[in-house]
Amino acid sequence: MTRSAVADTALDRREVVARLLQDRGHLVAISSLGSATYDLASAGDSPRNFYLWGAMGGASDVGLGLALAQPYVPVMVLVGDGEALMGMGAFATIAQQAPANLSIIILDNGLYGETGSQTSHTAAGTDLAAVARGCGIARTDTITDMNGVGAVAGRITRVGEGPYVAVIRIDGAEKSRILPTRDGVLLKTRVREALGFASM
Repeated sequence: MTRSAVADTALDRREVVARLLQDRGHLVAISSLGSATYDLASAGDSPRNFYLWGAMGGASDVGLGLALAQPYVPVMVLVGDGEALMGMGAFATIAQQAPANLSIIILDNGLYGETGSQTSHTAAGTDLAAVARGCGIARTDTITDMNGVGAVAGRITRVGEGPYVAVIRIDGAEKSRILPTRDGVLLKTRVREALGFASM
């Protein structure tokens, strides 16, 4: 099946993210800039959400740092395929550090949504799950239905299941922008407080 044919039957990004967070428990969610942040916010704001408004390509690195610092807290990084393509080198470092509490969820629509919806490399055959495996991350999945999303949702809330990478095929429909706070100090402070640390 071609990538364009897959896109015709792909999943709704907002439904996917809502299902992932339905029973999140103590999960800390980090989202990359753009649509992943809008998706995370649309599922409901939380003190355990950290919206990364810039630093394209860096979300997985931020998630790795938090996962290593808080090994008993499940950490999910939510990114688009463009972000994952820019930050592919993070897979190699994640594999070497092997945090058992880290999951990278890639919402793959084959588009660079933030710059005009140009076709991304995944639409031309780049397989990000295979890239992650090639870097040494043994646990990867490519998800094309909501049953698979439900299985991922159960996995990401459990410490001991990582590092884990799931590529979820979503459609290319543009959604409304749900804009959470852009106050970086506030975002940092409330995550710290949710983890039991004093404000700084």
